Amino acid sequence: MPENRATAIASPNIAFIKYWGNRDPALRLPANASLSMTIASLQTETTVIFDERLESDQIEINGIPAAEKAASRVTLHLDLIRALSGNPTFASIRSQSNFPAGAGIASSASAFAALTAAASAAAGLELNKKQLSILARRGSGSAARSIFGGFVQLFSGDVNEDGYAEQLAPANHWQLIDLIAVVRKEHKSTGSSEGHHLAPTSPIQAVRVQDAAHRLEICKKAILQKDFLSLARIVELDSNLMHSVMMTSDPPLLYLEPESINIMKHVTRWRENGLDVCYTIDAGPNVHCICSSDDSFEVESQLRSIDGILDVFRCAPGNGVALTANNEQTPQ
Repeated sequence: MPENRATAIASPNIAFIKYWGNRDPALRLPANASLSMTIASLQTETTVIFDERLESDQIEINGIPAAEKAASRVTLHLDLIRALSGNPTFASIRSQSNFPAGAGIASSASAFAALTAAASAAAGLELNKKQLSILARRGSGSAARSIFGGFVQLFSGDVNEDGYAEQLAPANHWQLIDLIAVVRKEHKSTGSSEGHHLAPTSPIQAVRVQDAAHRLEICKKAILQKDFLSLARIVELDSNLMHSVMMTSDPPLLYLEPESINIMKHVTRWRENGLDVCYTIDAGPNVHCICSSDDSFEVESQLRSIDGILDVFRCAPGNGVALTANNEQTPQ
C-alpha cells in the first residue's frame, strides 16, 4: 500500500511582545502583532505518515495515544492540509517533545510548526516559509513564529493571507540567553486557546491591543540596536499587561504562582544591581529570564539557589522548523 511520510523538528519561541486574544477565532488571526525569539535546545519532533490502510488518524504524543481534545485539534489541522493537497488519506502522527507541554513554554508553537511542516511535506505540498507560517497559525497562533529562527514578527492581519510571520533578525544577531525557571511541570488547567476566547471580557484588553504596535516598535528597535535596558523595560511591561488582562477576564485566569512572583522580584533586583536580565511569562507560571550571554551564568546560578524552582532550561536563540533527512514519498 502506498504511504507518504515526513519528519520535522521545530522549537518553541518566547514572545517579547505577546499576542493574547484573536480578532478572528476561527482563523486564529491575532488581536495584535507580536514579536518573539525562537529558542534552541527545546524541540518537538513530529513524523507524519499518510497511509491508505488507515481508517482514521492515529495520533501519538510523547509515546501515548493523544487525548480526545488534543487529537481533535490535530485532525482539524490535518484536514486543512488534506484540503490543500486534494488527498483525503488518513495519517499516523508521532510527536515527541523534550520539555513539559501545556506549562507556558510554548509547546503548541513547536508542536504545530513541526506538524505543519511534516504533514505538508508528506502530502506533497511545496510551501515556502511564509505559506507554512500562515498554515501553522491555523493550528496555534504562536506556531507561525516557530517556522522561522531568530527574532520573528507575526502580523495580525485582517484576512488569512495577511496573518503571517517573518524573520526580523537571524539567530546569530544577538546572543541573548533564555533561562526558563520551571516552577510547575503539570499541564495548566486552562489552555491558551480557551484563554484567547476570554481576552475580550477584560476591560484592559482593548487598551493593551491599542498600544501594542507602539510597544512592538520599541522592542524591534531595541533588538536591532542590541539595547538591553530598553528591551528589558518593554518586555516586562508587555508581559505584565498580558497577565493583567488574564487576571481581569471573566472568569479570571491566574497563571502566576507565588514562586513566579518571587522570581520576578529577584530579576528586577538583579537588574538594579547591574545584571542584564529581565523576565517575561507566557500563559503559565514558568518564568523566562532573558539575559545577556555574559551575565547568563551568574543569573543561572542565582536562579538555582531560589527555593521552589524545579529546573532551569538554558536556551540560546534557535533556528526555524526543519525537515529531517529520513523523509520519503511513494507514488500515489
